[in-house]
Amino acid sequence: RVLYKKNALDSDRMQQLNSIDINWHLCYHSWNEKFNQLCAFKTQNGHSNVSTLDTHNTSLGNWVRDQRASYKKNALSSN
Repeated sequence: RVLYKKNALDSDRMQQLNSIDINWHLCYHSWNEKFNQLCAFKTQNGHSNVSTLDTHNTSLGNWVRDQRASYKKNALSSN
């Protein structure tokens, strides 16, 4: 992925990786996965205030905390 981002990946290797449907934008996939978990949490609980102390949702709680911190710093990506 680093070579891909730098546009330095050999075209044969890129074709091989594309042939197995590599996800070049993993951070977007991870973000979407957490967002979907948050939507499910909200549907189940009626709110999106996930506690970082909730042992069943620690990772999601940390992600929500980080999203809020990024929002406060005006650092959320619009993509």
